[in-house]
Amino acid sequence: MSTDSRLDQDVVAVILEDHRAMEDLFRRMRSIEADRAAALKEFSALLIAHGEAEEAEVYGALKRFRGVDDEEVEHGTEEHAEGNKALLALLEVEDVGSEEWDERLEELVEAVSHHVDEEERTILNGARENVPDERRAELGVAFQKERAKQLASECGSPENVRKIVDG
Repeated sequence: MSTDSRLDQDVVAVILEDHRAMEDLFRRMRSIEADRAAALKEFSALLIAHGEAEEAEVYGALKRFRGVDDEEVEHGTEEHAEGNKALLALLEVEDVGSEEWDERLEELVEAVSHHVDEEERTILNGARENVPDERRAELGVAFQKERAKQLASECGSPENVRKIVDG
């Protein structure tokens, strides 16, 4: 495997790509000129697939490395639950663009943005410093495979999000 293709699969890079995609989808959900409902549907699928793939394939593996804070990883899982709960609240709003929509969107943006900020500063930097490139590439492949499986299963549907939130 060449160095370039391995870096394309690096779990940190793949997770960061998802974070930037989520930020772009937030901008679309805020804009009256965008198809906000379509952006929410896309965001919902990405958020659920991303979080489920992190928890299934990445977080547990990172705990095994010195320098990756176990408490931060556990906290990341708790923040996924908070984000999912805020997502469900927005999915349940019937009138896209209403005052209720804007309030619930703001709550979702706050929950997810807080998590993204903390994850990038703590868990991902810990992975950069302490997890060998080869292992990060393996985790990137596993993450992408699980995320793709989740996306293929309609993971962002309101029914599935409700099932995840209800635990």
